[in-house]
Amino acid sequence: MSFGARLRAAKLARGPLCVGIDPHPELLTGWGLTDDPSGLERFTRTVVEALADRVAVFKPQSAFFERFGSRGIGVLEATIRDLRAAGALVLLDVKRGDIGSTTAGYASAYLDPASPLAVDAITAHPYLGVGSLDPMFAAARAHGGGVFVLALTSNPDAGSVQRARTADGRPVAQLVVDEIAQLNQGAAAGSFGVVIGATVGPTGLDLSRLGGPVLAPGLGAQGATAADLTAGFGPDPGAVLPSYSREILAAGPSVAGLRAAAEAALADCRRALAVAV
Repeated sequence: MSFGARLRAAKLARGPLCVGIDPHPELLTGWGLTDDPSGLERFTRTVVEALADRVAVFKPQSAFFERFGSRGIGVLEATIRDLRAAGALVLLDVKRGDIGSTTAGYASAYLDPASPLAVDAITAHPYLGVGSLDPMFAAARAHGGGVFVLALTSNPDAGSVQRARTADGRPVAQLVVDEIAQLNQGAAAGSFGVVIGATVGPTGLDLSRLGGPVLAPGLGAQGATAADLTAGFGPDPGAVLPSYSREILAAGPSVAGLRAAAEAALADCRRALAVAV
């Protein structure tokens, strides 16, 4: 199955929710854990125990594993395996982007099933040109994976680049959306998506031909609410993948607390999107 089809099936089975796994130092210490690989491992094992068989998609932030070097990467590899074994999809937040053989290397690292870091989908940035990501798109097609490309993010400095006008008058963000839409042409459920921050508000973007998913991070502790999902995310609410991180993770280390927080977030998203998933 393509990633797009598997994502649709996962959302139908478990609901439209993505949980970010962002083990910030403050979060580890807030859980009473040490800020080291041992604390990282206990943190991720608890998240897996609490939510892996209940949530459709998980989005580990690679940076918070990489900061511990090889031991942190080992924890990331184990977390990916455990999440996928529990039937969840894993979207690795790595925001990679380069050219030529380097992009091909990233594609092999994350989208080739032979890799110990193989996941269902990754995030990527297009600022060396959307075409520079072609090796990632090719690997995703070959192995049933997905790629989410940054379009309009909520960080304060994003607008100077992402809302800048291209030679034909389109904002850069719209150019990204349009090029990803071309990759999804003819697919019943496209495997290539875009990232639009939930805190951005009305975007002015035309998503009507995207044909793929829209990852909406920034819900909860970053300031957006499920109600914000009704503005700027296109005509198909079923395409939106809302993502929460600290709002849910702060409810740990209690397994019951994590489950309750995830259930509350999912209920909010279902009401806001008014979709039967």
